[in-house]
Amino acid sequence: MRNVTIDNISDVVIAALGNDITPRHREILTGLIGHAHDFCKETKVTHSEWLQACEFLRRAGDISDENRNEFILISDILGIEVLVDMIDHPVTEGESCSTVLGPFYRENPPVLPNGASIIQKDFPDQETVLVQGRILGTDGQPLAGVTIDVWEDAPNGLYEQQDPDQPDYNLRGRFQTDENGHYAFIGIRPVPYPIPYDGAAGELLNYMGHHPWRPGHIHFMITKDGYRPLISQIFDSETKFLDNDSVFAVKEDLIGKLKKTSSGSKTDYVMDFDFVLKREAVAIAAE
Repeated sequence: MRNVTIDNISDVVIAALGNDITPRHREILTGLIGHAHDFCKETKVTHSEWLQACEFLRRAGDISDENRNEFILISDILGIEVLVDMIDHPVTEGESCSTVLGPFYRENPPVLPNGASIIQKDFPDQETVLVQGRILGTDGQPLAGVTIDVWEDAPNGLYEQQDPDQPDYNLRGRFQTDENGHYAFIGIRPVPYPIPYDGAAGELLNYMGHHPWRPGHIHFMITKDGYRPLISQIFDSETKFLDNDSVFAVKEDLIGKLKKTSSGSKTDYVMDFDFVLKREAVAIAAE
C-alpha cells in the first residue's frame, strides 16, 4: 500500500499480519490495532502527547524488576487486571468470586495447623482476629484437604517483604481444611495501605486525580485437585476505601463482618467466612 491515509491505516496494518500467525494472535492483534487507532482518532492524540506516553512506558520499564512489575500495577490502576479476572473467571455455578492476586504473594509460606497464628511480630495497638469458616463445593458439601494460602499487611501498612523489620514470612501461612471443610487461623485486623506510587504508576494516579489507597483485606489462594483454583480477598466491612479501592477489586460478596469477642478470648475479633469452589471442567467431563 503506497498511499496510507487516516481512513485506511487500520486496515493496512491489519493486512500486514503474517499468514502463519495463529488465529488467536490474529484476533488479539486485530482488536488491539483497531481499538488503539480508534482511540487516537477519537481523542485526537497529539504527537507531543504520544511522545509523553512513550516516555511514561519507558519509565515504567526502568523501575520494573523481578520484585516489582510496574506494568501490572498500571493495569490495576486502570481496572484492567480486575476486568480480565472477571472475564476469565465468571461465576457460573454459585462459586465464590475471585479477585486480583496483587504483587505481594510469596510461594511456600509456612505450613501451619488449623487455628494457628500467622503473627510472628507484635505491633503497638494491633487488633487480632480469628478468621474461620468452611470450604464447600457448589453442591454445598464440605471439602476436606483443601490447601489455603493466606497473607496480609501489618498494622504499619507494609507486607513483610517490603519491611526489613518484619520476620521472614510474617503474616503468612498455609493451612488445610479438616474433614468438615473447616479452616481457621489467627491474624491481625488488616489496615488500608497505599499501593506503590513512587514510579510511573504514581504518575498515572496523579494524572487520573485518584488516590493510591486499598481497603483493609486478607488475601486467599485456595486450591484442591479437581477444583478450579480460587484467588480472592476478604475485606473488612468497616475499613476505609471500600467504595473507592485504588485497584477496583472490592466485590460485595467478599466483604466480611468482624465481630468483637468477649473478654478473655484469644483474639479481639472473630470473622466467619465460607468459600465455595467449582469443579474443574475436565473433572466434570470425566464423571
